[in-house]
Amino acid sequence: MQVTVIENVMKLNDEIAAMNRAKLSGAGIFTVDLIGAPGSGKTALLEATLPRLTQRKQRCAVIVGDLATQRDADRMAKFCPQVVQINTGKGCHLEANHVHQGLERLDLAAIDVLFIENVGNLICPVGFDLGQDVKVGVFSISGGDDKAAKHPHLVVAAGLLLLTKTDLLPHCPFDMDLFRADIARLNPTVNLLRLSPRTGEGLDAWIDFLLAPRAAK
Repeated sequence: MQVTVIENVMKLNDEIAAMNRAKLSGAGIFTVDLIGAPGSGKTALLEATLPRLTQRKQRCAVIVGDLATQRDADRMAKFCPQVVQINTGKGCHLEANHVHQGLERLDLAAIDVLFIENVGNLICPVGFDLGQDVKVGVFSISGGDDKAAKHPHLVVAAGLLLLTKTDLLPHCPFDMDLFRADIARLNPTVNLLRLSPRTGEGLDAWIDFLLAPRAAK
């Protein structure tokens, strides 16, 4: 019986995710599900990303998932006119229904790029389709060089991996060769971008990645 319940939950999530994807695709929106641990720098990355996309004439929106508070949403609102905060309480990830509700509060006709900043977690969010175009996994220098090996499902599922806070490399023990080797073993085709919102390293390549689908159209 427990297996049946779990299967039904995932089936319902996937059905709602398909509805989200159809709605987003129909509106011409490129959607990114950003997955990373607490403190990995997701919000700081978006703070650096949103103004750069605005300069490139891209209209952005953010759905922010968090257990409690709207502090991240308040930070995003300084750079983006459309921000929706979703508090999951004890829930450790966003589900498709959360995103479905968030879309109802957004003007989709005024969005080119939608970011879903998932709840800080490297495990639970990976298995839930939200209707996104791509999952982007976020690791950080301060998180340690073993995190890719310890969280293989994110590495496998990601369409892009980011390594943030590279400005901390001189101050934190981090074996870059080991980190890259773990990723290559788990997902040989995924690209890894090194980023530092503080110094600007890698941000141009990140923006190019976000704009590539629209450029192709």
